[in-house]
Amino acid sequence: MKFQNIIWDFYRKHKRNLFWRKKITPYNVFVSEVMLQQTQAARVEKKFPEFIEHFPDFASLAKASNKKLLKAWQGMGYNRRALYLKKAAEIIITKYKGVIPREPDVLDDLPGIGKATARSIIVFIYNIPLAFIETNIRRTFIHHFFSDRTNIDDKDILPLVEKTLDKDSPREWYYALMDYGSHLPKITTNPNTRSKHYTKQSKFKGSDREIRGAIVRSILKTSLTLDELEKKTQLERNRLYANLLTLQKEGFVMEKRGKYIIK
Repeated sequence: MKFQNIIWDFYRKHKRNLFWRKKITPYNVFVSEVMLQQTQAARVEKKFPEFIEHFPDFASLAKASNKKLLKAWQGMGYNRRALYLKKAAEIIITKYKGVIPREPDVLDDLPGIGKATARSIIVFIYNIPLAFIETNIRRTFIHHFFSDRTNIDDKDILPLVEKTLDKDSPREWYYALMDYGSHLPKITTNPNTRSKHYTKQSKFKGSDREIRGAIVRSILKTSLTLDELEKKTQLERNRLYANLLTLQKEGFVMEKRGKYIIK
């Protein structure tokens, strides 16, 4: 098929030598796929080796304190993913005896995973040919098969992903698709802007997400009272307190003797 030849030709010349591809283990795949959910590969590549050094396997991750975990996660954003990752590790150790399930529906039930990530994890660990869509894959298929359309639904893309899937080498095929899709914005307008599922990322500066990140970073260093947090972060008190309450509900922070600490 012409499409497959284009992707494979590109991959042979421009294959990305990403850290988690060098040593493929179930743990490395699982951690990297969770990290890559909402973060660009370049940032993950910088953080991944450091994170693996702190937590080299599911057992060490499952036993980690939230404070140590969040310190290792700093710079990745979306801190709740770190907590989901730890909870998933706990389940993998206790329920599945350290072995990641091969069934997408079972894996999908783990905290913070979801259908697409479950399938990507199984493909990259076990080299099983399952169809899934993520950002770069979506970009690649829209570019080649939907050049004259807008508001494109993933439901229209998935049959093409299944039809073109290299069932003999699914892991390597998806690597090739992703590397090709990652390259496309450098040579053309991002095809994903024509996807039905495309949403422009909300502004980070001044957002509640930025405030919660500032609170977590501050408390990671030392426990602080509300007054001390207000002084340290220079945030408006009502908004600071509202985000503290959110962090408490999400399981990041707790109050102890008038001071806020990582739970």
